[in-house]
Amino acid sequence: MVKIDDLIGQPFQDGGRGQETFDCWGMALEVYRRYGRELPDYRISAMDAQKIGDQMATEAPAWVEVKQPLPVPCLVVIQLSCVSWANHVGVYIGNGKFIHAYSKTGVIIDRIKRWQSNIIGFYVPRGE
Repeated sequence: MVKIDDLIGQPFQDGGRGQETFDCWGMALEVYRRYGRELPDYRISAMDAQKIGDQMATEAPAWVEVKQPLPVPCLVVIQLSCVSWANHVGVYIGNGKFIHAYSKTGVIIDRIKRWQSNIIGFYVPRGE
């Protein structure tokens, strides 16, 4: 497993893509980068649930849904708002936990079980 401890506690910032602030997609980009996988960047406000959902739906063919989270990295797709199919992501890190950047907490490790009712599914990039 790659090192992610340094991400924990970093503050949430809309559009955060850097070493000191992250939004949920920025944090997912960073974790995947550490695993040697580059993902496309989408510059959509973390507060625009509808645009995020539309973009996620458009990009869905690039991902394969898996029944159970696979060894990392595996995207955890979450619905926080009923205005779209999904609008939040995290990355599964094993043992029933995932890392994500959330506006209320910053970057944290959370339990899948706690978010189960909001989780749409688990996804890996197509071709992996």
